[in-house]
Amino acid sequence: MGIKDIALKTLDGSPTSLGAHIDRAALVVNVASECGLTPQYMALEELHKTYSSQGFSVVGFPCNQFGGQEPGTAEEIRTFCSTTYGVTFPLFEKTDVNGERRNPVYAELTKVADAEGYTGDIRWNFEKFLLDAEGNVVARFEPHTAPDAPEVLAAIKALL
Repeated sequence: MGIKDIALKTLDGSPTSLGAHIDRAALVVNVASECGLTPQYMALEELHKTYSSQGFSVVGFPCNQFGGQEPGTAEEIRTFCSTTYGVTFPLFEKTDVNGERRNPVYAELTKVADAEGYTGDIRWNFEKFLLDAEGNVVARFEPHTAPDAPEVLAAIKALL
């Protein structure tokens, strides 16, 4: 079983998997509503809108493990994301990305190094992983790297 086949639930509790959301490429991001990096939702949504017709998707995993910055319920998260940032990309149920209860998707993602060679635990909200059509991680970007940074855009375009 690969990362695309891991059973997940959408924010509303419906069963799904990453495979249902990956055509040619996907950017997987752990998100939070009350973080200094939360405005990255704007660029994430813009990426999703710009490249979705080419088989690209942004997918978000709300996480409350960093400073309690995602305290809301599923409905509060959905409302915040849609009304504040117009988010249309898929959001999964709130999950742990580190520790004993780490989501199995993140158990796989954290094995991959970023450009500086860092592997292991998610460092903060808005860490990004670019997956190809098969679900292989082709790039990992630290939280402060903007979703529309040149290196992120180049990596996405290379897969489309």
